[in-house]
Amino acid sequence: MSKTKSKTRSPWAWIPSLYFAEGIPYVVVMTVAVIMYKRLGISNTDIALYTSWLYLPWVIKPFWSPLVDILKSKRWWIVTMQLFIGAGLAGVAFTVPTSLFFQSTLAFFWLLAFSSATHDIAADGFYMYGIDDSQQAYFIGIRSTFYRLAMIVGQGALVYLAGIFETTDLFGKGEDIPMAWSMIFVILAVLFFLFTFYHKFALPYPKEDEDKDVKSFSDVMQEFGETIVGFFVKKDIWVILGVLLTYRLGESQLVKMASPFLLDGREVGGLGLSTSDVGIVYGTIGVLFLTIGGILGGYAASRKGLKYWLWPMVIAINLPNLVYVYLSYALPESFVLVCASVAVEQFGYGFGFTAYMLYQIYVSEGKHKTAHFAFCTAFMALGMMVPGMISGWIQEMIGYQHFFIWVILCTIPSFIMVKLIKIDPKYGIKKK
Repeated sequence: MSKTKSKTRSPWAWIPSLYFAEGIPYVVVMTVAVIMYKRLGISNTDIALYTSWLYLPWVIKPFWSPLVDILKSKRWWIVTMQLFIGAGLAGVAFTVPTSLFFQSTLAFFWLLAFSSATHDIAADGFYMYGIDDSQQAYFIGIRSTFYRLAMIVGQGALVYLAGIFETTDLFGKGEDIPMAWSMIFVILAVLFFLFTFYHKFALPYPKEDEDKDVKSFSDVMQEFGETIVGFFVKKDIWVILGVLLTYRLGESQLVKMASPFLLDGREVGGLGLSTSDVGIVYGTIGVLFLTIGGILGGYAASRKGLKYWLWPMVIAINLPNLVYVYLSYALPESFVLVCASVAVEQFGYGFGFTAYMLYQIYVSEGKHKTAHFAFCTAFMALGMMVPGMISGWIQEMIGYQHFFIWVILCTIPSFIMVKLIKIDPKYGIKKK
């Protein structure tokens, strides 16, 4: 197929599959890995510490994004990273049943994390090259929908399927949890090799995405240095950094211990749900209400603006964490009640997260807004990584009941920092 002909290809042929492929490795590294390690007997302390480290590629990705801009094309990066992601998933599949599974699978999760973060850079850039401005506005909702769908498939359907495999005599050896999870990653690896093959031919060849001349490397790095300085000399930068690092301080710890809490037995303060139950509660119902909350949050902000909704949204992302305090003390038997509780918390998270994203866009405005937004998301990831690392240790020291109270206390700094920020009252209101 010629490059000229490929330029006319419908965005429907590649945007849904590209953003579904972008979402899968992220949810695997951040959520599915936590559930798998819990089922394989790893302690909460180790789960939280080592899986939180996997946020690092998203923290530092702004520092190698210039390389994606100037070396090769973004199309090349997308296809290559999908091949690496498939290899990483295959590596996890082959090493889960081994005696050194924890060290081995972590190494492959690192490959997944770096490949996924690089894929994000390339895919988001390619999106702007592959379609015109009017199409970009139209397809922004489509790409978000398929990214969310990847979350549902990843931490919902696949976790549910893992639970089925766990209780099925797959190879005539009785219940085999490692082999059950190995099969899940075999499925994922095959899926990504198919994505690689498909996108090799399905992605268009926009003129703006042709291979770059490496001679411009020094110029790009010089401009990159200017963007770094420009970010850190922004007015009220310490308030900006404070908001970025504390807005999700409670949620960053809750998200690491939510699945272990649902899976742990009642004798140690958990709810004792099965792997498949967690796939339904957290991976399907939770993600659906997270998505609904995000959609309503975006609609609300477009009507009244960020400043109007800032306090309701910071309350929404923090206050519903109280449902976990209730669950840890009541330990309800009702599956419906557990589902409803998680739905409330995830809805609040989705609604409240809207203000956080809009604030990052707001403070990124200026000459280097794309790069500055990347720095904001890096600090957002750092704010998730560091507290998440110690959350498992804290939980094992004080138990689930006191841990969820601690999470509530950790929401206080976000209220303090939000009090300090200044926002244009008109910002975010949709122009009529």
